[in-house]
Amino acid sequence: MKQLSISIETFFWNLVNRIQIKDLVDILIIAFLMYRIFRLTHQTRAGQVFKGYLLLILISWFSGYLGFQALNWLVGSILNNGAIVLLILFQPELRRALEQIGRGANVTHLTENKDEADRIVFEVSQTLLGLSRRRVGALIVFEQKSGLQDFIDTGTLLESRISGPLIANIFEPNTPLHDGAVIIRDERIVAAGCVLSLSENSSLGRELGTRHRAGLGVTEATDAIVLIVSEETGIISMAQFGRLTRHLDADSLNRILSGMYKHEKITLKKVFNSLKKYLRRKAVTRDEQ
Repeated sequence: MKQLSISIETFFWNLVNRIQIKDLVDILIIAFLMYRIFRLTHQTRAGQVFKGYLLLILISWFSGYLGFQALNWLVGSILNNGAIVLLILFQPELRRALEQIGRGANVTHLTENKDEADRIVFEVSQTLLGLSRRRVGALIVFEQKSGLQDFIDTGTLLESRISGPLIANIFEPNTPLHDGAVIIRDERIVAAGCVLSLSENSSLGRELGTRHRAGLGVTEATDAIVLIVSEETGIISMAQFGRLTRHLDADSLNRILSGMYKHEKITLKKVFNSLKKYLRRKAVTRDEQ
């Protein structure tokens, strides 16, 4: 214990008296990385494993200073051979972190036609409010930077103009596609009846059913924005970045949709980008055929 006390005193003395600017930057980077890891693993099964791994590191450190050679050897062997296991366990979280780094800021769908942008916002919001009043369940996924082709392939391709009556008809009970998700890309309904992965968040309330867990699940792995209507209560919710915002009203829906669909004047750059999107869609269609 005396050796441990001396080591701790030496550590803090060096920290106070010999610290340099690069040391502060190094500490801040490590602290930020640790914070991001905690955020990514918060309230997940991988988070519990991560806490256990940190506990093993502490046990190894203390057992080394206290002279418990057998315990130190055992814990050290687990830590040395556990790196690959941790990579496997944290694979979803690592993938999510790399996707967040790669995609950068959120997407805004810019439309050259202001009337079209206003129409989309109005029709989608009014349709969801109507489904809410009738307590008809709905699940609409708006693709952002993360591609959702894997989920699109599980459903029925539509490639249709966004239409309120079409959305309402898709989610009408006892119809073939009402149980799945509708996926919207830009200004088109790409597919319906899509199957989404369920959230692994163990802290979700029991009142949230499969529809909410599916909506949360896709936002845990991508940057998609999901609007959900509860079949039991009619409550409208939004899922984004693994978080659920409930009890949305008409104003909230309009703000969310208006944030995604904004009008912008036509420029050569916008024409070029639209042409690239068109050619990409044509290429995808040819590959599917």
